[in-house]
Amino acid sequence: QVQLVESGGGLVQAGGSLRLSCAASARTFSGYVMGWFRQAPGKEREFVAAITWSGGSTFYSDSVKGRFTISRDNAKNMVYLQMNSLKPEDTAIYYCAAKTGGSYYYRSGTYDYWGQGTQVTVSS
Repeated sequence: QVQLVESGGGLVQAGGSLRLSCAASARTFSGYVMGWFRQAPGKEREFVAAITWSGGSTFYSDSVKGRFTISRDNAKNMVYLQMNSLKPEDTAIYYCAAKTGGSYYYRSGTYDYWGQGTQVTVSS
């Protein structure tokens, strides 16, 4: 069982930055691929970014590539999402997720554990 707790959300103006954090309770955190997803009101949950077990590979959706950076610290059981050049369309609840499998990073259905989410609101 893995518990995930997100933090760092808030209200920011367009063009600003936020850093989301996700704390994991897993005993073997390095055994999990970690992902960030988001869900805006009235929309389906969508993939944002993922990072492999050792952090050697990262993946991003086209909508955030070049603006967001995912990273992890296995010694601290933490995963981060640095969000720069934020846009109003980035407004959503952001979820941290964990999985053991090493494929289909962009598919939410392949993740085993989810956090409760943190709200990010970008004003224009």
